[in-house]
Amino acid sequence: HDSLTGLPNRRYLDQVLEDYAADARRAGLYAALLHIDLDRFKHINDTLGHAAGDAMLVHASTVLRSKVDGEGFVARIGGDEFIVLCVVDDDIEQLALLADRVISQMREPVYYQGHRCRFGVSVGIAVDNGKDVEAKHLLVNADIALYRAKSRGRNRYEFFTEAMQSEIVDTKRIADEILGGLERNEFIPFYQPQFDAKTLEIVGVEALARWRHPEKGILAPDVFLRIAEELNVVSIIDRNILEQSLLDLEGWTAANLHIPRVSVNVSARRLQDEELIKSLRELNIKKGTVSFELVESIFLDENDDFVTWNLEQIKELGIDVEIDDFGTGYASIVSLLKLQPRRLKIDRQLVIPIVKSPQRRQVVSSIIEIGKSLGIEVVAEGVETMEHAQTLKTLGCDILQGHAFGHALDADGLKAFVRSRRLRTERVLDEPLRLGRV
Repeated sequence: HDSLTGLPNRRYLDQVLEDYAADARRAGLYAALLHIDLDRFKHINDTLGHAAGDAMLVHASTVLRSKVDGEGFVARIGGDEFIVLCVVDDDIEQLALLADRVISQMREPVYYQGHRCRFGVSVGIAVDNGKDVEAKHLLVNADIALYRAKSRGRNRYEFFTEAMQSEIVDTKRIADEILGGLERNEFIPFYQPQFDAKTLEIVGVEALARWRHPEKGILAPDVFLRIAEELNVVSIIDRNILEQSLLDLEGWTAANLHIPRVSVNVSARRLQDEELIKSLRELNIKKGTVSFELVESIFLDENDDFVTWNLEQIKELGIDVEIDDFGTGYASIVSLLKLQPRRLKIDRQLVIPIVKSPQRRQVVSSIIEIGKSLGIEVVAEGVETMEHAQTLKTLGCDILQGHAFGHALDADGLKAFVRSRRLRTERVLDEPLRLGRV
């Protein structure tokens, strides 16, 4: 048994689980398992000390005992993790009611030496399906359901489902493929061109991460980004995209293609990398040829001295700073004054409706005016039609990006795109001369 709470421990649970499930089946019932994890327990432990944490664990064990009330048993299987094992008939709604009662009771404040402590619980629920499967799989399934409950906001319960199992298997498979893909350099940049709003000349490209999957072809970030974040490899993908973009930029220059600048996305985590500036110095980036696009959430870290220092060093290296997806998150005018980015990019959610919505058009106009007053160039993404382009030009936007002008292309595709535009331009310019000679 657990010495602190007096509850059965993990070893005891492992010993009785199989028999418990078998007895339930013989009685025409089903074993059910609730995996309970305390939310914010670490915060209490860290701020008030281990004695306070122990008091919370004892309180939690008392609550769980009272809610089970002899209809099953409670075990403590880890630091702040508990198991409730009970039996149910075909009506699993009673498990939902039990979970609700536990969650509700655990929300109540607990007093410890004059301190008002609050914590909650997340609950994963698994029910024996009566098939010839080892009962210990209940623990695995309840753990999967618990993970889902935590990922959806905590202080809630989730039932294990077969779909959840499939999702876990798929996530594991994709995670393995991502790691393998990094080893095989499968993550590559695709480039979407950016155009001067007045002249429609190409003024740069945005490098967008794509996964050249050996079986599924080109995959966009919505397939891999979340799992890459969980694997903590987004910074590696960012770095690979930057290095490949620099090589492609050299190739375009050698081919006499005028692409002045490439913009690359940089994650907030990479801005916290102590090796970032050293690795950038080694790349010998030519001033003004590279721009780092930062998501607006970077403003949440603006009080982080190290991030601020990294940003200043990035500028010192001649790399421009842009704010991506402006207008949807955390940026303020004060933040813009502090960071002083070279450009800000208006999010497509604001741009797309401007041809039909006077209100959205006014919002975009205001953002452009703010940019101009602060000396910041304004880029609009989501320019889907020439009507969008004309409206944005009239409003004073500097740079346009979107499907009205070009989709994201690989390096060779972009090279062909730029050459075809040049040929069309030369034909148009040459036409009056040719006609004059006839």
